[in-house]
Amino acid sequence: MNLNQIREKIQIILTENELPQDPTSFLLDQRKRYISENCLLVQPNSVESVQKVVRFCAENGVPITPQGGNTGLVGGSVAKSGILLNLSKLNKIRAINLADNTITVDAGCVLQNVQAAAQEAGRFFPLSLASEGSCQIGGNIACNAGGLNVLRYGTMRDLVVGLEVVLPNGELISHLQPLHKNTTGYELKHVFIGSEGTLGIITGATLKLFAPAQTTETAWVGVESIHDAVNLLTSIKNQFAERLCSFELMSRFALQLSSNFSKINQPVDSDWHLLLELTDSLKREDLGHLLAEYLYQNGYENSVLAQSEQERQNFWTLRENISASQRDLGVSIKHDIAMPIIQVADFLENCGSELQLEYPEMRIVVFGHLGDGSLHYNTFLPVKDNRAYEQEGAINQIVYRHILAQNGTIAAEHAIGSLKKHWLAQVRTADEILLMRAIKSQLDPNNLFNADKLLPSV
Repeated sequence: MNLNQIREKIQIILTENELPQDPTSFLLDQRKRYISENCLLVQPNSVESVQKVVRFCAENGVPITPQGGNTGLVGGSVAKSGILLNLSKLNKIRAINLADNTITVDAGCVLQNVQAAAQEAGRFFPLSLASEGSCQIGGNIACNAGGLNVLRYGTMRDLVVGLEVVLPNGELISHLQPLHKNTTGYELKHVFIGSEGTLGIITGATLKLFAPAQTTETAWVGVESIHDAVNLLTSIKNQFAERLCSFELMSRFALQLSSNFSKINQPVDSDWHLLLELTDSLKREDLGHLLAEYLYQNGYENSVLAQSEQERQNFWTLRENISASQRDLGVSIKHDIAMPIIQVADFLENCGSELQLEYPEMRIVVFGHLGDGSLHYNTFLPVKDNRAYEQEGAINQIVYRHILAQNGTIAAEHAIGSLKKHWLAQVRTADEILLMRAIKSQLDPNNLFNADKLLPSV
């Protein structure tokens, strides 16, 4: 079935406002590396419309690519043909349940709007990402997003209570009730969390809420080595337990870039920088004093505690603007990686040394969530255009070899998508990939859902 035929038939089953006239802004991915082509963009405004589209695709053998906020970095929501199904119009807050501390939302809800709805109800939804003003809940779930608060609250997998999913045959599985315990067989929601739209289209979710913080204390700490950073993380978790919410790492170079870009002075001078935050659901006048005393007594004197909300926001702006501040360096070869925290120091030393030996002019920007062992490890060559990608395979080979040597993973929170699918066999065994293919073939026997993503080509 060609594109004109698809358009003619889809026009019969969808309303006019579900067929955008200008799809341009949805076709190019976030990094401008992939572009959707030979496809029809649809924006269903109801779960029933999603089912209609999926049934049409199943009956006619038409590929379908789900898309949320189109903020992904690995080409995961780019269509090569068929239907590009964008969920932006499924954007309602369905219910807030304070007794069960849950919020039920459409998959197309922007993360920031979910955070705001929770706050208005006197609760806190902890997922926090740089793209929270545009990324959508369905995409967050499909990629098992992490972000800044994983240390205390876990990844998206830990925040999902129930899911509503349209299967590749158009049938709907809906388990949105806020059950805190359920041992009736396999927990099916976990099949779809992190599946990158290859097994079903998430249309709704029930998510955990928490008490908002009544006390927040934020510190910027300079350390001379990653070993010092890991030692502080280890000891401060023991001292402050669940109050430790965030523990972010930045290299000297990463902070310099962000400081210049943000027009905010660096809080301290050091080779490595940590941004850590404690929160408490009770008002605690002593928490800041306890944190300052702890840092001083343990030799972390090169530290600054935020003395105002503005200073706290400045700290977080320096952390969040690292990504944007890199753009002047040109095209980056990004690595979204994770490993056991105890292995981070060895990885950074060994991998950095080999890369600099092989590429003397390379600039490496290191930052990320040391609290859960995940890093953004971005490499820049002197070439500032797409010619840098000619070296991507060789650079990845070095980085991933060092990651695997530390028992790590090549995808921590950006998923696999198109960009990394040929590397999956490096981090998953043949039996694991075989099992993934079996699940895929059972749910999507015609291989129509995001067919060229995640799993390596046979």
